[in-house]
Amino acid sequence: METFLIAIVAILFLLAISDLVVGVSNDAVNFLNSAIGSKVAPFWLIMVIASLGVLVGATFSSGMMEVARKGIFHPQHFYLTEIMIIFLAVMITDVILLDVFNTFGMPTSTTVSIVFELLGAAVAVSILKIYNDPNAGDLSQYINSAKALAIITGILVSVVVSFSVGALIQYLTRLAFTFNFMKNIKYYGALWGGAAITAITYFILIKGMKGSTYAEIVLDSGITINQWLKAHTYHILLYGFLAWSALLQGIYMLTKFNVLKAIVLIGTFALAMAFAGNDLVNFIGVPIAGYESYQAFIKSGATDPGSFLMSSMQGKVATPVLFLLIAGLIMVITLWLSKKARSVVKTSLDLSNQDEVDERFGSSYFARSIVRGSIKMNHRFQTLVPDTLSNAVAKRFDTQYFNGRTPDGEEKVSFDLVRASVNLVVASVLIALGTSLKLPLSTTYVTFMVAMGTSLADKAWGRESAVYRVTGVLAVISGWFFTALIAFTIAFIIALFISWGEVYALGALLVLATVIIYRTHALHHKKDAEATTAAQSEAAEVLKKENIVKSCTSNVTQNLIDFTEVYGKVIDGLKTENRKQLLEISLKVNDLNERAKKLKSKVFKTIKKLEYISIDTGPYYVQVLDYLREMAHCLTFIAKPSYEHVNNNHRPLADYQIRNLEKINDSLNEMVGEILTIIETNDYDQIGTVYKKQEELLSLLKKLRKEHIRALKADSSSGTRSSLLYFNLIYETQNFTLHSINLLKSQRDFIVET
Repeated sequence: METFLIAIVAILFLLAISDLVVGVSNDAVNFLNSAIGSKVAPFWLIMVIASLGVLVGATFSSGMMEVARKGIFHPQHFYLTEIMIIFLAVMITDVILLDVFNTFGMPTSTTVSIVFELLGAAVAVSILKIYNDPNAGDLSQYINSAKALAIITGILVSVVVSFSVGALIQYLTRLAFTFNFMKNIKYYGALWGGAAITAITYFILIKGMKGSTYAEIVLDSGITINQWLKAHTYHILLYGFLAWSALLQGIYMLTKFNVLKAIVLIGTFALAMAFAGNDLVNFIGVPIAGYESYQAFIKSGATDPGSFLMSSMQGKVATPVLFLLIAGLIMVITLWLSKKARSVVKTSLDLSNQDEVDERFGSSYFARSIVRGSIKMNHRFQTLVPDTLSNAVAKRFDTQYFNGRTPDGEEKVSFDLVRASVNLVVASVLIALGTSLKLPLSTTYVTFMVAMGTSLADKAWGRESAVYRVTGVLAVISGWFFTALIAFTIAFIIALFISWGEVYALGALLVLATVIIYRTHALHHKKDAEATTAAQSEAAEVLKKENIVKSCTSNVTQNLIDFTEVYGKVIDGLKTENRKQLLEISLKVNDLNERAKKLKSKVFKTIKKLEYISIDTGPYYVQVLDYLREMAHCLTFIAKPSYEHVNNNHRPLADYQIRNLEKINDSLNEMVGEILTIIETNDYDQIGTVYKKQEELLSLLKKLRKEHIRALKADSSSGTRSSLLYFNLIYETQNFTLHSINLLKSQRDFIVET
């Protein structure tokens, strides 16, 4: 039995290593977002500072481990075997859940996930206890439900407060500094820096020290460090502000050093330290609690873990510093190596980017309603504000000085140092304030919502992007709540499964977790490779005449090849009634539409940067992309109805209809083949051959349409749905043919004129 318990503890620690990796990948956004988004320093320096913060914070986290042992359930009512089932269910669920979120680049709260996993697993085991023993009491005897309710309340409050305060402080700060902040730093940069760094220092002392073993060290005066900090809070704030302001002003006068950089770097260290100090429990708290439970069982001399109550978990147990340091090192290594961490950071940066980006999220009804209501409210507010005041404020928010680059113009940024400093200061103050008031806060919620609030105040959510950004924020917030529901449900099910299947169930679950992590890793690797290839391709295409012509030609030829391939497979799928093939083709058509949409969305940005494109040639480039988009739409109206027809088990097309469609496909392939030859050889003198092929195809379509109408009159038993689909395919093929010729002519005009 002792060997079996050792194996369980070993499994818990192996899962803890995995959890540290996936957890850091998710929470890195909390402290890297502002520094990376503003490019305050070289990437390696940002990572070094964050790594130091993580290592320091890890040694502060000992006291926080109590949450895993007795924060959610009452351990004295559970036996050792039951405790181990709870811990195993929690760790397996946490690794899978966080890894899935990381794969899709969605930031979530590790605090909420661990709390509701503990709650779900504990509820499952408690229900089994009550079911098997009529005298076991009720559920409230085992579960600390007040803690879960406090977490939910903390979510609602922190989301609203963080967003609102972030927006307000950013608005006032931008009024003071404007986007031409380098000009105004010399006047009151030191005061802002003094206030900001003092707030961050207070955050480090209050938030960082809370729960750590250092806080309970007794000073010569007989009081603990924690008590001394509370007694001298106002002195720390006042003297800190005066000292930092004087120091920063002196440094600026001597070196012209940008004080905003100091704020962002110190803030990055502070948030990294707070993350490690307070969130480390989310990753290793459960395994350490399992290890302590095993130690208590061995020391007691008991022989049956199924009858050993875990009353020892009620008291405080100091976590070995070695465990904390090892965990800190694993987090630092993950921070440097994890590509998933950068995916999560990218999601946050895209939603707060000052410039236009390829919006990751679409439009939703709720987002459109919010944006529409905000626009109306703004119009009404404008009527109440005098024009002179409105114009003066508008000048302070003039973005002409923001060119999307660092002050030296060397690197592209998502936002400037003013917003980066506000993000860190406001997040630090709110987390410190919540901690001092003993409110349950999540660093993820606070930092993310502050970043979104400052983005709104900085007018990063313009009319062109607001609806997509709001949709993204709503998606992330809803993901937080789903985290709680999913974490509770999966942990509940896994705990029941382990209780029922014991060692066999545990083995199956470990295999399942390994497979899921492998699959998500492969999926993320594929997405990352595609994104890297696209980024390299875009970076390599220097905006010169030769490159844009080559890019345009490549896009046209590749899309035409893909279009004809899709068309042929649709006909083949209808012939064989292959539902799976038609579904795959429908999904591919969606990808082709998305590709054409992205090309079109970038067209005007490209034209602005291409000096050689004149007023005469620019429209041809636009037309080429327009016709590609229209041809992709035609394929949508061909592939989707075909799939639905087969999926709904309607009568198949008649043999003669299939033969006719195959004739159309052959004729279409001949015409597109001629188009590809002309484009690839740049021999537009041969365009007459394509016109001839087009006329032949259009004549064939017209003939087949008439023949089918005659057939319908002669045979009234023909399937209505089959006839409608047949007519639709002929009609959309006709549109596809016309658009393809227009595409060729626009391509010719663009190539010739440039």
